[in-house]
Amino acid sequence: MNVTGATLIRGQWSPGTGPALHAVNPATGQSLPGDFHESGPEQVEVACRAAAEAAPAYRAVPREQRASFLEAIADEIDALGDVLTERVVAETALPQGRAAGERGRTVNQLRLFASVVRDGDYLGRRHDTALPDRQPLPRPDLRLTHVPVGPVAVFGASNFPLAFSVAGGDTASALAAGCPVVVKAHPAHPGVSELVAGAVQRAAERTGMPEGVFSMLHGGAEVGQALVVDPRIRAVGFTGSRGGGLALVEAGQRREVPIPVYAEMSSVNPVVVLPGALADPGALAREFAGSLVKEAGQYCTNPGLVFVPTGDDGDAFVDASAAELAQSPAQVMLTPAIAQACAQGVQAWRAVEGVEVVAAGEVTDATATPTLVTTDLDVFRREQGLSAEVFGPAGLVVRYPSVEELVDVLAGIEGQLTATVHGTVQDHDAAQRVLPVLEDRAGRVLWGGWPTGVEVATAMVHGGPFPATSAPATTSVGTLAIARFLRPVSYQNLPEELLPVELR
Repeated sequence: MNVTGATLIRGQWSPGTGPALHAVNPATGQSLPGDFHESGPEQVEVACRAAAEAAPAYRAVPREQRASFLEAIADEIDALGDVLTERVVAETALPQGRAAGERGRTVNQLRLFASVVRDGDYLGRRHDTALPDRQPLPRPDLRLTHVPVGPVAVFGASNFPLAFSVAGGDTASALAAGCPVVVKAHPAHPGVSELVAGAVQRAAERTGMPEGVFSMLHGGAEVGQALVVDPRIRAVGFTGSRGGGLALVEAGQRREVPIPVYAEMSSVNPVVVLPGALADPGALAREFAGSLVKEAGQYCTNPGLVFVPTGDDGDAFVDASAAELAQSPAQVMLTPAIAQACAQGVQAWRAVEGVEVVAAGEVTDATATPTLVTTDLDVFRREQGLSAEVFGPAGLVVRYPSVEELVDVLAGIEGQLTATVHGTVQDHDAAQRVLPVLEDRAGRVLWGGWPTGVEVATAMVHGGPFPATSAPATTSVGTLAIARFLRPVSYQNLPEELLPVELR
């Protein structure tokens, strides 16, 4: 299956009219097949107009047919087979197993949302029957359901070319809600994006979806800004950097009619190690190192900040972690820009007085080896920059002398996607002081384990207080993600035949 470099709008492929883009293998620096160009302003406008025109018809599509559409997308992605996974590896340098696993996750979440649509509970239907004889005033008949917000713009993520990209969780949940989608493909993997967009388009044709239900554009920040400010877009899903997310949030709020931008941005995912967990510091260190360097640490749930008690057991954990990381080979980063940002973040850590380097990694334009630094609670409290995210295989260990002092510092950290506590039964009293603080700071709280790996399930939250996300009441993973693209409507005293079908 050839990659052409085209843009998909209203079911039709056409070349972009803007500047050229190049798909590059980050491991070799070699250009990959496909003559890509950014989508021009007129193409952004046409895609948004097509989505707006499709919105009423798509909203009216019966739930069973919409569920079949989602399942057809999953089937079409599965049918791409090795062609897709090989292109993922070529454009990202991610391992073959990771590419295959992410494809499985992508199709599984599409099928999960198909089951959500069929079930219908996401509509949140309510009915207060009329009480005409109630005193002092009668009560009208009230019925409530949730309706789609309208066209949604989705931004592909750099580190998940499938699961958080063209047909990833944002697209799946928006389509499940009944919203047409316009995707801006990530410039780092345009070929993968084209292959998946083709799968979505074939599924739309197979299941009789309206034209304009799905479009895909290529481009950078300028195309993204144009997409967000188009008045026909009603909501935005974004996973990426803090700077990029905030720029889109600002653009969404600057509009004549502001819209929500659901941006997942930055998180250091603090891990608290309580004394009882250090009974076997070597084993804990192996687990930590494995999580830190997984796929070169390029996960939004990377455990970049670990709080460890002072004392001999804590020293043993730090030493064992450094030894584990020293054996980790260099790994290719997703893009040179990501590698550069990682190198700058590590350098900023190392420039702080009171920070000690215990595993001295190196970051080049292509690869990174792990870095681990350590400091004490006083330095961490004083130097606010130490709490900034360093996206890559880099970790900061902060030594704390007492749980009381630790709780005080935890209360001052920013919002996070995850927070983890390691301990045993003997640590439960300490945990009861730590957990409420972490609960106030994170969308997912773990006991034991490590935060890399996000289960796509009904009880999952992949979100959190700012700056982890721009909307802490929401999640981008799990069935609750559909709520971002719905709004409640109450119907008062409508005749039965005029009510939405779901409320009759």
